[in-house]
Amino acid sequence: MFCKYAVIACIIMFVFSISAGGQKQLKDYFTNLPFPMPEMKESQFPNRTFSIVEYGAIADGHTMNTKPFADAIAACVKTGGGTVLVPPGTWLTGPIKLESNINLHVEKGALVQFSKNIDDYPFIQNPDGKSKRFGRTPLISVYKASNIAFTGEGIFNGAGEVWRYVLHEDLTELQWKALVASGGVVSVNGEAWWPSKEAIEAELFLKSITQSKKELTVEDYEKTREYLRPSLINLIQCNDILFDGPTFENSPKFHILPVQCENLIIRNVKVFAPVSGKNTDAIDPAACRNVLIYNCLIDVGDDGICLKPGAIAESQKPGPACENIVVADCVVYHAHGGFVIGSESYGGVRNVSVRNCVFIGTDVGLRFKSARDRGGLVENIFFEGIQMREIVTDAILFDMYYSGGSPDVEARKDLTIRKIADADGVQLNGCKIVPQSGAVFNVISSCNVTVNGGSYPSATDMFMKVVGETSENIRLIGVDLKQAKNAVELDANVKVNAVKQE
Repeated sequence: MFCKYAVIACIIMFVFSISAGGQKQLKDYFTNLPFPMPEMKESQFPNRTFSIVEYGAIADGHTMNTKPFADAIAACVKTGGGTVLVPPGTWLTGPIKLESNINLHVEKGALVQFSKNIDDYPFIQNPDGKSKRFGRTPLISVYKASNIAFTGEGIFNGAGEVWRYVLHEDLTELQWKALVASGGVVSVNGEAWWPSKEAIEAELFLKSITQSKKELTVEDYEKTREYLRPSLINLIQCNDILFDGPTFENSPKFHILPVQCENLIIRNVKVFAPVSGKNTDAIDPAACRNVLIYNCLIDVGDDGICLKPGAIAESQKPGPACENIVVADCVVYHAHGGFVIGSESYGGVRNVSVRNCVFIGTDVGLRFKSARDRGGLVENIFFEGIQMREIVTDAILFDMYYSGGSPDVEARKDLTIRKIADADGVQLNGCKIVPQSGAVFNVISSCNVTVNGGSYPSATDMFMKVVGETSENIRLIGVDLKQAKNAVELDANVKVNAVKQE
């Protein structure tokens, strides 16, 4: 199946100022949008508080508090909802399960430290009961609930170091030697450290059984117990969700993973993970609609803010899986991509606005990726006021041949992916782009691409290189090509009139 984004309408404006003038109100984020956005309201809770201390929790960092958390939540639910309070202190716990009408409030000075014992997170079947797939119990899980909040200035730490493998190339030699000396096992080729020999063997076992197309049993999954990792927070088919204030760090896998959720507000949140932390995405709305993400600070080892448009739930109306999404005033430091769509897009994406965000040191700034046979329609995507500095590979990347690696790994495998490739309907208005070397724009097998105005450094090697016989209708409006040593280079199989200067 030929897989690409059929239509991507992007308006990208790189400017060098971020809105100021005081704290924005919720309504301010819905003004002047390029598409109609449904009204969203913050979650509200009854004025009742249930401190975990009242249910036996001890903040010594050694006592397991899984039961006190569960008891406080159960008591709150029984009365019709309210706030479950986590006061200052270090609270060791296993999995936490939330239900409707719960505000989990973690006060400043509070650290919720999840257990490093992987047996505290058993394999469970997909909660809808229809799939025979199993996964690790998430550190915090919510299923088919409404009116949920995570508030306060406390910290959730996922103890990810006991779960994740680490690549040698991601560490300094001093760091690598310290990691190896701490225990665990180094792969035969010396390129990766794993928490245990069982973890390495589990990866190979899972690959072999997947290739055989055998349906995995729970016993098979148990053999991968030291390999498959849980997410920190997993919300499935939930509505009216608020994140406001906490820090989420060091997850075994994804940090915040809402799946098939609607009416989701994530603000004033910090997400941190080591740069070497594989799959430690910060915020991943998957098949979610009516989403507002703002004022967040991110520094992780994988994607920053990533839309994953997969399958929608039976309870959701037909239409694009990810729709009506606003991202604003966020800062992303280390990440594979600052803002990302993919790698699956088969569910479709429509109506996304990303405004006034800063990406510093990410592998890619704006990243669109789709593996073969997982593509779908992505349309009405708008970017405005985006600042990028010290981007490792590409400021903007359309990769329709994504095979699962980080941007620099993908680029080493096939340099042809470092371009706008297989795209239709891309607009770049008023962009200032400063490449370290090579062409400002590389266009591969793409059509209906418009570069309107903008600027680039004088004496740049080349403004645009175009390859692929299907590349056509590339318009350069108000662009000064005289600053480049070479203006436009067309590959031998590109039509001579594919690029027009206006």
